Amino acid sequence: MITLGLTGSIGMGKSTAGSMFTDRKIPMISADEIVHDLYSGRAAPLIEAAFPGTTKHGVVDRQLLSKAVLNNETAFKKLESIIHPLVEDERRRFVEAQEKAGERLVVLDIPLLFEGNGQHGVDKVVVVSCDAAQQKERVLRRAGMTEDKFAAIVQRQMPDSEKRALADFIVCTSGTIENTRLQIDAIIDLLLAAET
Repeated sequence: MITLGLTGSIGMGKSTAGSMFTDRKIPMISADEIVHDLYSGRAAPLIEAAFPGTTKHGVVDRQLLSKAVLNNETAFKKLESIIHPLVEDERRRFVEAQEKAGERLVVLDIPLLFEGNGQHGVDKVVVVSCDAAQQKERVLRRAGMTEDKFAAIVQRQMPDSEKRALADFIVCTSGTIENTRLQIDAIIDLLLAAET
């Protein structure tokens, strides 16, 4: 079974690309979805203990947590030390279950794949990319996003050019949705052919 890491900086179109893998019935697990589940489950009491006042009714309040860790490297590292092992455990269980089910290809959607050295835990990496102006325009359309918040997020992420240099496959999302889908289909077809 091939494990394919899917990554890309904020606003590059990674979620859209991910949906195209699932449209082709390729099993995928998203680090963001795992974190979302953990924030309303087993991570909530751990985060409340480390960052008092960041949960409401046993669920992590993302806005309050963001205020507690944004631009505070020590706090951010503390949060990562709580969340990363839990995410990795969920991801490992997913991969084992898919392998047992006989799947030939699975996708691990990991926004900070390279930043966390996660490329060593996958067989191949797809980087989703677009031009910087398009990226900024997409992100600033999001609810609650500001120029400062966008700048802080980008600063935490490896530059797009470095990600592309480390990729096995690059998907450019600057064009049409159909063009993106063609690129994803070509990657799937190539990997499944290699796994037969």
